[in-house]
Amino acid sequence: MNTETEKSALNPKQSSPLKVEELWNEQANLLRLSLVAGQAGLPRSISVTEINRPGLTLAGFFEFYRAERIQVFGMGEMAFVGTLSSAQRMEIFDRIFSLPETPCVILTHDREPSPEMHEQCDRYQVPLFRSHWETARLIGELTAFLEERLAPAASVHGVLVSVYGLGVLIVGKSGVGKSECAMELLKRGHMLVADDVVEIRQKPGGILMGGGNPLVQHHMEVRGLGIIDVSKIFGVGALLNRSRIELVIHLEMWDEKKEYERMGLEDKKTTLLGVSVPEIRVPVHPGRNLAALIEVAALNQRLKQQGIHSAHELNERLIRQMASKAVRPA
Repeated sequence: MNTETEKSALNPKQSSPLKVEELWNEQANLLRLSLVAGQAGLPRSISVTEINRPGLTLAGFFEFYRAERIQVFGMGEMAFVGTLSSAQRMEIFDRIFSLPETPCVILTHDREPSPEMHEQCDRYQVPLFRSHWETARLIGELTAFLEERLAPAASVHGVLVSVYGLGVLIVGKSGVGKSECAMELLKRGHMLVADDVVEIRQKPGGILMGGGNPLVQHHMEVRGLGIIDVSKIFGVGALLNRSRIELVIHLEMWDEKKEYERMGLEDKKTTLLGVSVPEIRVPVHPGRNLAALIEVAALNQRLKQQGIHSAHELNERLIRQMASKAVRPA
């Protein structure tokens, strides 16, 4: 993030590799997984979200084999394995499972592994699972889970609210009034996503999703009042578990020596996890209704998303009017 926001609000953290054991513990029931062999390899790491079906590899073509991906054997792969002799299966499974970066293997349609596959998975400590699900469904659900767990993440000190359906991240120095502003927005019928610490994950396509810690997500800290339970005061309709981040509002104390934006011709951006997000800097001064300003900023951002830029349109009208007066004969 730019300038002060980068220094005070953003604390990036790398997503740690997912252990096969974590996948087993968290998704065994959903994906209907059962562990068949290679239990000693459960501490292996899963570092990528893509899934691989080793069709050509089983035929001996290893040039573009992606061993670091979870290997899924569907009906086609298992049918081809059935055409091989026992010696051929031992050889091909030896080449595949001996690669140390292989995280695990999943058989779909509840297929039984061949004795050679079972033996080589135990030998090289590669976890081997069976799933009752069909291949397409398993890959879809497993990919969604991996994208969530392995997505780039960051923790931001601020407040995330949904204003007219637009995810607005309010940041600024401690004590500038972020929580008070969010509380006023709640009174106006908008929704709170997270207060104090906002956990951000980058989804495919450059989409930023924000949420809070489940333990304290429905609470706010307000100086002078302490901790309040938002769901009990404003109702469960004032809460949202997650929201896309589409606008950043940076609150800062009013500086008489600083020149603030008056026209809005320049669209300023900030960067979160490598994704560019519109940013507006709002000076805090007694008498300013920050909640109303944020509401208008959210609506104006909606117009910009639709290709309507009010400041540019006014500027163009003024330029056209001045140009017409300049060419008018004396």
